[in-house]
Parts: sequence; C-alpha cells; structure tokens
Amino acid sequence: MKSKVLALAVGLAGLLSSAAFVHAADYKVAYLAASSQNGFNQAIWAGVQKAAKARGVEVEIFNGEFDATKQYSQIEDIVAGGKFQAIVITPNDSVGIATAVDEAIKAGVKVATTLFPIGPKLDVLEPQVPGLTTTVASNPAIGAKAQADAVIDFCKDKTPCKVAIIIGQKIYPFDNLRYETYLKALGEHKNIEIVATVEGNYDPDKAMTGMQDVLQAHKDINVVLSNADQHLVGAEIALQDAGIDVKSLYLIGGGANQIAIDAIKAGRWDATLAQLPQSEGEYALNGVVDALEGKATPAYTDEMTLGTVPPIITKQVLDAHPDYKPEWQG
Repeated sequence: MKSKVLALAVGLAGLLSSAAFVHAADYKVAYLAASSQNGFNQAIWAGVQKAAKARGVEVEIFNGEFDATKQYSQIEDIVAGGKFQAIVITPNDSVGIATAVDEAIKAGVKVATTLFPIGPKLDVLEPQVPGLTTTVASNPAIGAKAQADAVIDFCKDKTPCKVAIIIGQKIYPFDNLRYETYLKALGEHKNIEIVATVEGNYDPDKAMTGMQDVLQAHKDINVVLSNADQHLVGAEIALQDAGIDVKSLYLIGGGANQIAIDAIKAGRWDATLAQLPQSEGEYALNGVVDALEGKATPAYTDEMTLGTVPPIITKQVLDAHPDYKPEWQG
C-alpha cells in the first residue's frame, strides 16, 4: 500500500513539474490594439508578429476601436478566459486602464504597454502599476516640446506668426499633455499667435474638415502643427483646395510614416516627429516572453533611444541618412 501511495505521489510530482515548464510554443500573447484599423497600431502589431515568429509564440490581435470601455472589458475577458499568458497593449485610456491591468497582473498575466506608460503620470516610464512587465514608450511631452521648438525656430523672423494646431482629442490624457506642452512653449513667444485648434481624432477626413473651417477665418496662417501625420494628410488637401501654396507654410506632423517621409522629401511638408511603432511591438513582445521564461526584463525602454535619426526629421536629416526607412505606411 505504501509503495502505491509513493508511486502516486511521485507521479503527481512529475506531472506538476512538467506543467511548470511551459514551452514557448505553448505561450499565447494577446495584442490589444487601441484600434486595429489604425496604421500606427497595425505597425506595432507587425512588430509583435515578427518577434512572436522568432520566439515561436502564438499571438492574437483584439480591436479596441478607440473605445476605452471596450478595451477595459477585453482585459477582463482575457483574464477570465485563461487562454493567454501575456498581454501587449496600446492603451486608449492610459490612466483608466490601470485597474484592469492590475487585476491581470494579479492573475499571473504578464503585461507590456506600448506607445504610452500606464498610470496617472504620462511623463514617467518606470512602471506605475506594480508588477507591470515592461513599458516601451516615450514621454509625450518631450516629443511635443521638440515639435514646438521647431515651430519657434521657423517663426523667429515672423511677426505675427500664425499657428493652427491639430491635435488628436484633448480628452485623451496623452493628447492633452501634448497640447498643453504646445501652448506653454509657443505662448512664451509674443510673435507667435495660435489662431485655431482642431481635434482631428487621427482621421485625415476630420482633419481636412477642421482645417477648412480654420481657413474660413484664417487664410493667412503660417504654420500647421500636429501631433500626427494623418492629420497633415487632410490639412494639406484643405490648404490646396483653398489655393494656398503648401510649400510657403511650415507643416510639421508626428509619427514619421511613409506618407510624411515622401512629403518631406518632396518639399511639401517640413518635418515630422520620429516614432518607431514596429520596434515598440518587437520590444514589448520579447519583454513579456522573456518574463514568462524567467529571464530579466527591462522595466522600460525609451522609444526615443531606439532611432537612428534625430527626433525631428527634416529634409536635411533625410539627405544625411539616405537609407532611412519609416516603420509604418500611414
């Protein structure tokens, strides 16, 4: 009888031991996109897929539809379902999602965030949710300040220098931080006049309509400053339709997609803020898989340290780096 009990105990121990060593091929990682239809998110997803293929990990994408409530529910469902061992997320609400992320971590799910830190402080890359595996992002205010400085430099010999701002949505914490950074930096220069603000919601059509409204009252603008290249696509159409020579203005966007790089090379746009969505996806996926395998994982990776060009990409920068390739199409 004792021998049977011992054999059973040994068998159970062996079963538990083998269960503890899950092979990479058995790992399943969910990518929670802010919106799977968004080009930037698609590029992050491409990076997640590339790294997953190299690591032999299964991945699946979830569409957040730019809806913070939906994305919150997706995390709850993933935790309840028990199918996924890790999550890579591009948060819609980087503050509100923290509670759901905390519950996922407590349930043993590894979580990496891309594009923005998760928590109340968008300028802090160190994990603000205890147990968060890794953050792959940058401080939105730093990029916004670099954009504003480029505008200030253009405007230095113009009085007044009239600026139209196109922001995603001021209700988003990250866009509000960018917008407040623009206002503070530009507001310190008396020759600069902010004549209008448009909320483009990362949609060229909405940006175009907004710019059309701006031009009804301010056809003499000098600068279009935007946090997103998608906005400049729509703004450029509105400017051209109004008979304005785009090359005479200063147009600066954000994201460094292929459309922006082509426009800068052609001399229609002046600059864009460099971003690396595919690299974000790769670093995040590798971070959670390393954590699952018990390997050391950096608490955060500052996206702005990953690039091969300066943060503000101009034609001069592109001429000096002829092999530069953007990480997303737009």
